Amino acid sequence: MSFSSEVKSELLSISNEPCCMHAQCYGLLLFSRAFSDNEISILTENSDIADIYCAAISYLTGYITDPIETAGGKYKVFVDNKKIIDTLFEKLWITDSLSKKRINFANIQNQCCFSAFIRGAFLACGTVTDPEKEYHLEFSVSTKGLADDLIKLFDEYDPTPKSTKRSGSYTVYFKNSNDIEDVLAIMGATEKSLQFLGTKVYKDIRNTVNRKVNFENANLARTIAAATKQYEAIALIKERIGFDALPPELQEIAKLRYSDRQLSTSEIAEMLSESISVSGVNHRFKRLMNIAEELNK
Repeated sequence: MSFSSEVKSELLSISNEPCCMHAQCYGLLLFSRAFSDNEISILTENSDIADIYCAAISYLTGYITDPIETAGGKYKVFVDNKKIIDTLFEKLWITDSLSKKRINFANIQNQCCFSAFIRGAFLACGTVTDPEKEYHLEFSVSTKGLADDLIKLFDEYDPTPKSTKRSGSYTVYFKNSNDIEDVLAIMGATEKSLQFLGTKVYKDIRNTVNRKVNFENANLARTIAAATKQYEAIALIKERIGFDALPPELQEIAKLRYSDRQLSTSEIAEMLSESISVSGVNHRFKRLMNIAEELNK
């Protein structure tokens, strides 16, 4: 089961108060496949969502209908009875064709009703990507007016969505992980909101560790490359003029590097007979490199 399906499964298990039941039914019907004078319908891969759509119609009109399984394995609920549709619109205080394509805010009375309405809308047309892959939650909306109303509704409760037109429909979406957590929590998907947060925290820690490891590996690679160059320069000095030809302060450091090219600069600083900083060690290595460069001309 996908993360999105798991979210919807959690949402379907929520019990509603009467005012919230009304709001959830409205969101589910309004954002489904069709919501017009001629037809109300939904087409979904989830049989439980088809069942709750039928329950919404029954709750508002008393009309009993059942989903039909299509040849493609989806579930369709279709009502074209004018009397039933008129009863439905009357219960939702919808009086004209234009209002069928916009959100009638009279059906969203309280903050709990807002949560229920968004829950119904998400069950009808929403998806959310597994946070392990990316952060993305969206509502696929039929008209620009409905998309604009949904954005306005979210703006009143902090999460800030964006919208785009895609294949003849409008997509209201969230990319910010904090907003997605908020939307999941607002809808009532508490368990999945916490799972989303846990996955995000894990990913952040993992990414931080990876960056640190990459940084340390890069530092190690640079250290090894520098030590190799130092060793090669000192080997050339030993071959051409010998260590005894070096100034006293360079002889000890040259011998230490020549004996072990894996020693770090700080380790060499600690092994010297006189106290010297890492910066001082690097300065002496630079002098050795310059001597080797002169010998190689």
